[in-house]
Amino acid sequence: MTDLNEIMRQAKQMQEQFQKAQQDIASIVVEGESGGGMVKISMNGRHDVLSVNINDSLLSEGKSVIEDLFAAAVNDSVRKLEEKNKETLGSMTGAMNLPSGFKLPF
Repeated sequence: MTDLNEIMRQAKQMQEQFQKAQQDIASIVVEGESGGGMVKISMNGRHDVLSVNINDSLLSEGKSVIEDLFAAAVNDSVRKLEEKNKETLGSMTGAMNLPSGFKLPF
């Protein structure tokens, strides 16, 4: 019965670590950019856009150019967040010795 108690203790500890990791991820802020920094987007770990910075020189460009650069900057932010998520969750799951191909959350 001791083995079951130990497994339950480890599961509870893992759940607490996962919840902390989720909180840490939500507080992350990244900056995505496009057009060589002409458009910059700040985004938090919940994928909320916090700020948008468009270089004044772009305002003379056509609407479609600005929209494309804006979309690219948002996508850059999302990719950076995904990488941060992998780092944060990867360090946690790496210590668990999970079987190959096993992914969290379930």
